[in-house]
Amino acid sequence: MEIAIHTLRAVAYAIADPSNAFILMMIALIFYNKNKKIAAMQKMIMGESLDSAFELTISQIVIGIFAGAAASLIFTYAGLVFDENSNIYLLFMVSLFFMAFKPRFICFSYSGAVLGIVSLLFKYAANTLNMPQLDVINIDILTLMTLVGILHIVEGSLVMIDGSRGAIPVFTNRDNKIIGGFALKRYWALPVALLILLSATSSNLVVGQSVMIPEWRHLIKGNIIDRIVKNSVIASIALYGVIGYSGITFTKSKRAKTLTSGALIMVYGVLLTAVAQLAVLGTAYQFFILIFAAVVHEAMLRLEKHMEFTMKPKFSSSDEGIMVLAVAPKSPAFQMGIESGDLIVELNGKAIEVEEEIFNIIKGNFSSLSLKIKKPFGDLKNVNYSNMASNKRLGIVIVPREIPKDTAIVNMNDETFKEVIEKIKNKDKDEDKDMKQEEDQKQEQEQDKK
Repeated sequence: MEIAIHTLRAVAYAIADPSNAFILMMIALIFYNKNKKIAAMQKMIMGESLDSAFELTISQIVIGIFAGAAASLIFTYAGLVFDENSNIYLLFMVSLFFMAFKPRFICFSYSGAVLGIVSLLFKYAANTLNMPQLDVINIDILTLMTLVGILHIVEGSLVMIDGSRGAIPVFTNRDNKIIGGFALKRYWALPVALLILLSATSSNLVVGQSVMIPEWRHLIKGNIIDRIVKNSVIASIALYGVIGYSGITFTKSKRAKTLTSGALIMVYGVLLTAVAQLAVLGTAYQFFILIFAAVVHEAMLRLEKHMEFTMKPKFSSSDEGIMVLAVAPKSPAFQMGIESGDLIVELNGKAIEVEEEIFNIIKGNFSSLSLKIKKPFGDLKNVNYSNMASNKRLGIVIVPREIPKDTAIVNMNDETFKEVIEKIKNKDKDEDKDMKQEEDQKQEQEQDKK
């Protein structure tokens, strides 16, 4: 219990210490700027806000803090201890760098593999040239890759719990047919406590509580145990790491997508943690583990992409009816019981032959409404709504049979969020321009009459 309390105290220090709190604030600011774009896209597509940028950011920070505490406890009881001269903090600095500039490689499997390979190369150069000062990174591969494996287990749980929040409805064309789906992107900031082995001469230089080594000797793994001396102590240092997840699905609901992705990430984490134990067999095995981490992670991503291209699309309209892709919370559609995946087969007692009818309804051009919907399992249900407010929209996104000219539907073919939001902005500008032209024409006509 004392070990757990010490670890949690270090995590609390990461949050409360002014310098660390400043780092957290900077991370939260980056999150907020990204979430403003997501919230704006949701409002443009849905007609109303689903999640505010503030809500999206707070959930990322709060959930990340709990995940960081859990990860820190796992690190401690897994016996992960780093040498005081190691540069393990580089792993977390690289993750922060990728978050800001290269989100595609934000994963610790890439930064861990690069850091480990560079460490081995420097170590080889130091031994070959008999120059110990060249071993500047000095990271034990067993400890490093076990850490990366555990971080992926934590990441998988975060994706399963919170990965579907802030999803953006998107569309693409497959086999000359429009299909709908969701673009997912989430980040979490994790304050983590890592154990560092200190010599008696340097322990007074570390901020935070240190614990004498006998209490944790039975937990420690890796070659660091060979360097333990009688007066050595272990201290916890607080670092911030960023875990990110992104994906696009056209074959699953957003919840099913994150459950599948999260489960795959957790399996990968368990597998990497197990394979990392081979590092005790020598340098060749250590190189294999580092390459294994990056290659298998990339293979996992390609497997998910292959599944998306080969599985049947979930959201597409047909001659039978119009597919509902997303429903805004607290909207009239939500109150009617309409859900994502429902098929609208009748509108006010008639089959939907002209899509313009449903688009007018979506804009709120009705006082009362009767719909017949078909649930994913085939059940038919009649739903009604009356006394519609004049400034209210129905609150759904549908998958059209063909792309209409006057709607904010966005086609997405492996495009970035920035490109998608630019498309939406351009559509809004075009609509505003058209409206202005119509008003000018009306004014000219009125002047001609006078």
